[in-house]
Amino acid sequence: MLAYHNNEDLKQSALAEMAMHREMDNLVKGQYWENGKGCAVGCLIKSGDHAEYETRFGIPRVLARLEDGIFEGLPMEHAKQWPERFLGAIKTGSDLSMVFYHFMYWLLVDKNDGVLQYAKTDRSKESIKKVAALFQRKINGEDIKAKDWRAADAAAADAAAAAAYAAYAAAAYAADAAAADAAAAAAYAAYAAAAYAADAYAADAAAYAAADAYARIKQADKLVELLINAPYADGGQ
Repeated sequence: MLAYHNNEDLKQSALAEMAMHREMDNLVKGQYWENGKGCAVGCLIKSGDHAEYETRFGIPRVLARLEDGIFEGLPMEHAKQWPERFLGAIKTGSDLSMVFYHFMYWLLVDKNDGVLQYAKTDRSKESIKKVAALFQRKINGEDIKAKDWRAADAAAADAAAAAAYAAYAAAAYAADAAAADAAAAAAYAAYAAAAYAADAYAADAAAYAAADAYARIKQADKLVELLINAPYADGGQ
């Protein structure tokens, strides 16, 4: 699958659509598409069917889920710019198939922003490292079987381990092409849990909101970086 089906006009059309919605103040949180207003996904496809990103734009639905969830968590001044940042970062004709795996690896073990630093127990830390190692093997080109993901021990009570569990569940589901929606849902849960984990020690609502907003901004920046650096597929521009 080539991003934008290797058609630059399709990319520019999508960007123009989202720019129009931003200028008309149609971007809102909490709904896909109602009464001429919607979220990052809804304003583009006029529905909440993330699978349309694949058929219409050549963008994996799991990335549409990530775009969607990040939009909902960003401060509004960032959220209004986010759809154009996301769509603009995708190179026409690029191969986006590995972006999810790179994002999840970063989310789990990045030394500055990964979930690992918020794990409270040795068991949680080990479970996160095990899952991250499987993502790294996938990035390296290995064919990881569903049983390998299930074998990863991500059972623990805190939010960091919950994120790890969701991450490996997403990958296990992704091994079955028919379960792509489940994979996307699990991926959403994974990065959302990571954002919440960043606030594990906040003492009040204000601190929580600040930590959550910071996490979403970092997630947006990282996803844009990965999209920009995604390689061109054979036949891409």
